[in-house]
Amino acid sequence: MIRSFAYFITLLRKDFTEYCGRKLEEIGLSQGLLFFILYIGKHPGCSPRELAVSLKMDSGHVARSLTRLEQAGFIFQKLNPRDRRAHILELTAKGREAFDLSHALFFQWDREILSGLEPEDRQILFSLLERLTEDRRGTCEEGEPEHGL
Repeated sequence: MIRSFAYFITLLRKDFTEYCGRKLEEIGLSQGLLFFILYIGKHPGCSPRELAVSLKMDSGHVARSLTRLEQAGFIFQKLNPRDRRAHILELTAKGREAFDLSHALFFQWDREILSGLEPEDRQILFSLLERLTEDRRGTCEEGEPEHGL
């Protein structure tokens, strides 16, 4: 057995992707667009630039993804009343349903994947993961917002 953190993370990511994939397909949302919905849902009124920086994606990819989400009826863009050259992003009712479903899927998967661990072990696991992600956040470029869905 390979004892590599990357190996285990990859296995868990694959499991999570398969777990969520079927449910997301039912509502017409791809895995690739899931994190856009989650970010916009938690940061209503955010700008496409803020979204790109927070998700660490290039602006061209973000623009294409937002167009797909808008055409599918998950989001809408409107002019920022404080800066009429910029847009802000909001979820539609369909987008809000996708956001709620996505959150439910996250928590269901967590419950299932962690069910074999004792509460103390879960606490240790989350503490270690938080420490690792905090250490990685420290490597962000200055002025870059912290990642947070």
